[in-house]
Amino acid sequence: MQKEYQSVKEVFGPILYVQGVKDAAYNELVNIIMPSGEKRKGQVLETKENMAAVQMFGNTTGLDTLKTRVRFTGESLRLSVSEDMLGRVFSGSGEPIDGGAAILSKEKVDVNGSALNPVSRAEPHDFIQTGISTIDVTNTLVRGQKLPLFSGNGLPHNELAIQIARQATVIGGGSTQSKHEGKDDFVVIFAAMGITHAESSFFMQDFQKTGALERAVLFLNLADDPSIERTLTPRLALTTAEYLAYEKDMQVLVVLTDMTNYCDSLRELSSARQEVPGRRGYPGYLYTDLASLYERAGSVHGKKGTVTQLPILSMPDDDITHPIPDLTGYITEGQIVLSRDIHRKGIYPPVDVLPSLSRLMSLGIGNGKTREDHSGLSSQLYASYAEGRDLANLVAIVGEEALSERDKKFLHFSNQFEQKFVQQDFNENRTIEKSLDIGWELLSLVPETELKRVKSEHLEKYGRKFRK
Repeated sequence: MQKEYQSVKEVFGPILYVQGVKDAAYNELVNIIMPSGEKRKGQVLETKENMAAVQMFGNTTGLDTLKTRVRFTGESLRLSVSEDMLGRVFSGSGEPIDGGAAILSKEKVDVNGSALNPVSRAEPHDFIQTGISTIDVTNTLVRGQKLPLFSGNGLPHNELAIQIARQATVIGGGSTQSKHEGKDDFVVIFAAMGITHAESSFFMQDFQKTGALERAVLFLNLADDPSIERTLTPRLALTTAEYLAYEKDMQVLVVLTDMTNYCDSLRELSSARQEVPGRRGYPGYLYTDLASLYERAGSVHGKKGTVTQLPILSMPDDDITHPIPDLTGYITEGQIVLSRDIHRKGIYPPVDVLPSLSRLMSLGIGNGKTREDHSGLSSQLYASYAEGRDLANLVAIVGEEALSERDKKFLHFSNQFEQKFVQQDFNENRTIEKSLDIGWELLSLVPETELKRVKSEHLEKYGRKFRK
């Protein structure tokens, strides 16, 4: 039953404080009727002592505290979900912005959702091929995993995000065992928060030009949209993903960019509510809030579909100890780190393999899922590159002439690793087999006696043809 009040006491930023409210519920949807008759939406943030704090979706221009009416609907915000959402583009609040009709469906789902019950979680085990060597070989993404990408301002994380979304959609993202499922059951939910109009056009045009939009759903929140809307965008995306995965048995990859903009909106909202700030001014419940999003990824016992998350965040001042990447790292299962130093060398994508990590990698490789040499090759590439990077730092002090012949080979390997393995074109979609072969080709630059992490039978079968 809807209840209407004309008792707005105070407006503080996007927050309305309504007096005399009884039985209002947290996250309850509210209709705000302006003196002009215009209707706007809001959501209950807090209730106490016959007072309700209502978060308004939009600005408060034209609001008159004496004449504005607030109608409490008794329902939480729900999203109409359907397979018809595939191929569509929506705003950050879920409204179609591609010129198409609104989604009409009997299925309406609460967008707030909840984290997966640990008891119902199944162990992730399928390999997702992104076409990016530094991810597929050394930091493998597994279905049901949440693997964030840590970037910085000015780095090409948006380009990398769109490339992964496009290539995963095209190739189906399946492992060797699951390729029979076909690409039609693999879909991408792409949610962008706080982006510019130019970035929005870039995303839409790339999806349309490559045909990837047919198997994708886009939610785009622009920088000039109400910042409060950004707190809804990832929830809409995850609600759509859960429906397609657990009701329609699809394999869903959710790309969320940029989570820093989302967290900044939380900070703005917290400030409007006059809450005591935590680290760097972010609310003390930032960890809980992020966990409520990230923990909606996973595999569920008895369900064929999965939800995989690739959250992308730009680290302020490239500080990996900043609260956003710091807390994200605690919740998620690894991280892909973009390097400004590698970016300055003109290398794309500028993935720094050394601080990057996929904690579930071992569950998605080997045993027929990828090639048998994957694990050992990845470990050897990592160790050799780490030694080469250390030598590069030494050369800056003592000069290359001071190095032994062995050390010079590792230094050369490090440079070639960045130029041939890390570097790849924006439109280059490498298969896992090609990426592994590039790895063996690079290891031919290293003395064979130093290859202590690969099995001799794998060296004979895959690596011998590259050694002179």
